[in-house]
Amino acid sequence: MQPTISHQMMGYDRTSAMFSPDGRMLQVEYAKKAIKGGATSLGMVCKDGVVLLADRKVTDELMEMKSIQKIFQVDDHIGASATGYLMDGRVLIERAQLLAQQYRITYDSPIDVLNIVKEISNVKQVYTQLGGARPFGVSILFAGIDEDGPKLFMTDVTGMYYQYKATAIGEAETQIKDTLIKSYKEGVITVDQGIRLGLEALKKALGKDFGIEKIDGMYIKTDDMKFVRLDKEYFKKILKA
Repeated sequence: MQPTISHQMMGYDRTSAMFSPDGRMLQVEYAKKAIKGGATSLGMVCKDGVVLLADRKVTDELMEMKSIQKIFQVDDHIGASATGYLMDGRVLIERAQLLAQQYRITYDSPIDVLNIVKEISNVKQVYTQLGGARPFGVSILFAGIDEDGPKLFMTDVTGMYYQYKATAIGEAETQIKDTLIKSYKEGVITVDQGIRLGLEALKKALGKDFGIEKIDGMYIKTDDMKFVRLDKEYFKKILKA
């Protein structure tokens, strides 16, 4: 027999444009659950740059590893990682890439990280109040460098965004955040140290499912503001150092 609360909520989850009697938006809550079960991504602001790492979460041994992309280049100075429904993330990140290109053409300068974050968050917010459409089931970490230095933002399903020193999203979010709280040192940790910490946090959280070849990653350093994609050879070198 269904619980009373389920009966009371029946019908209020058929559209994202309807509030339940207790003020909840059930379609948005469902979208958040999709992110909780998604592959893990993490980001860190370092004293000399910013880092993103993500688990590819390979579910089929016959799958081509290079076809699974979790880290995306938005611009020379901005990277992103999506967790949840990656098809939703791809659409939003492509919009961010287009916005960055248009800004460069119009103003002949790189776009601020926050401008990208606000635009994508605004799109997400609109889809929480449209009839006939569902919310985007994805959270995105945006990491980049602008005039104020390294930046890391997380965009929520609701259209909210938050700035972080270090954070994680996805299925191993809680375990990795525990590691970051204990070991992350603001203004001290370097990019290489951040990558090592991120790999160790992923290994601890994922256990037997962890594999260097399954990790996607990137860094952007303050001195050149250039997106650099990482590979397993780099990860092996970092872990041995």
